[in-house]
Amino acid sequence: MSYQEGPSPVTVVSIVVACIMLIVGLFAIWPQYSVYANRLDGEAILAKSHAARQVLVNQAQAEKDSAQLRADAIKIVGAAAKEFPEYRQQEFIGAFAEALHLGKIGQIIYVPTEAGIPILEAGHRPGAK
Repeated sequence: MSYQEGPSPVTVVSIVVACIMLIVGLFAIWPQYSVYANRLDGEAILAKSHAARQVLVNQAQAEKDSAQLRADAIKIVGAAAKEFPEYRQQEFIGAFAEALHLGKIGQIIYVPTEAGIPILEAGHRPGAK
């Protein structure tokens, strides 16, 4: 039985050859991996820009829908005002009541009107003393 100190020369040569093959293999594979990684980066950038564009398109569509609904509401209010002349007065009274409720109006001054025009001589009647 012989006793050896350290690895045999065949083992050392095998390890060196394996390391050289590994390094050569990495040099051969690295350019392909670099192309693959760049392609994945490009796809990620494209997907991100597509998502950002889709967000802008959705926002624009929402603004368009909102504008259309506002226009429809204005048409409805206009039709109601034509059909029901007292509609504007009711709207005013409702807004006035809400402002009173919220405390936005501190003082109320009554101005007598006739047909929407203030009557300046409300206290003076001809023939009254």
